[in-house]
Amino acid sequence: MRLLLTVFCKEFIENLRDRRTVFAALVMGPLFAPLLFGVMMNFMVKQGVREPDKPLDIALHNGGAAPNLRDFLTSRGLTLHEFKGDDAAARTAVQTHKEVLVLSVPAGHGERLANGLPAPLQLYLDASRTSDQRQVGRLRALLAEQSRGLAVQRLMLRGVDPLLLSPVPVQEIDVSTPASRSVLVLGMLSFFLILAMMSGGMYLAIDTTAGERERGTLEALLTLPLRRETLLYGKLLATCSYMLLSLVLTTTMFFIVLGRIGLEDLGMSANLGPLTALAVIGVTAPLIPAAGALLTLVAAFARSVREAQAWLSVVQLLPSLPLVFASAMNLMPSAALMAVPSLSQHFLITRLLRAEPITATELALSLGSSLLLGLVLVLAAGRLYRRESLLG
Repeated sequence: MRLLLTVFCKEFIENLRDRRTVFAALVMGPLFAPLLFGVMMNFMVKQGVREPDKPLDIALHNGGAAPNLRDFLTSRGLTLHEFKGDDAAARTAVQTHKEVLVLSVPAGHGERLANGLPAPLQLYLDASRTSDQRQVGRLRALLAEQSRGLAVQRLMLRGVDPLLLSPVPVQEIDVSTPASRSVLVLGMLSFFLILAMMSGGMYLAIDTTAGERERGTLEALLTLPLRRETLLYGKLLATCSYMLLSLVLTTTMFFIVLGRIGLEDLGMSANLGPLTALAVIGVTAPLIPAAGALLTLVAAFARSVREAQAWLSVVQLLPSLPLVFASAMNLMPSAALMAVPSLSQHFLITRLLRAEPITATELALSLGSSLLLGLVLVLAAGRLYRRESLLG
């Protein structure tokens, strides 16, 4: 154990002296990524709060044929301006972004309404512009509101109770909490945490394997009077310590950043207080031995530092792949899925953010599977250091 700690201290301190590596591992990822995430989230929150109150300017073609429609839209806070041109001109105006929306009233619109016939409208929009979808939705909602009002008036004039059209009304009861709703925007937090954790140990894993071999110092280290596994475990312990440090810094930075985002304006609440942040670190940390051993194994097989960097830039994304599938397929926690490392951490972090209880079975499955995988990979790395081919 004394020799193992000696190797650990040597690798930890040497890596700490490399300022560029420390900056890339412990500043770029853990600090700048949460800051960038916070800036983006703050912009989205402010846009979501201001968008409903933002004046909606609509180009109205042939508005004189539908004065009631024009008055209705104006009373709902819309700004209307007359559009002159035919169908081709309306299409061109929207395609060239001169107009966001063009609402065209066909000739004879008023007469068809007076005769009780459907009076369609033409709405020109660009569905590929996601920034305009809120405005499109607002206009569609207002047009649907006016259409329902006209339908009710027609039924009442004919002596028909409008309630007959709603024989089974549905009352929606939202049981979500502000904390659970915040997962809609914080659902990928686990992805950032695991990726930052992997990045924190990647450079040291490369330096202690492919870097030692390329500098010609690995052969001298292997001739020291200590077991090769001890040498490997000391290096691996240093790698895992930097991964843990990166995880703690990233979680702390997210805790600081999310506390300054006004999610409450959207009816949400970021449940990432000090205790939750500690719990997030606690449920993610068991993944560190497996991740560190995986980085070390791949870097040990690489023939040069450049090759190791190329491989590990891809390998560090592997623990994040289950998270992507879970989000795409809308997977829910189960006993089988909780036994999948990284995916179980994602489910546990999501539970913590939603302020939902975590069962002992779920915690045991996640902890056991992660540590078991770590043990297998650590032993595999130890066997690799027994091979003479390790020297290249």
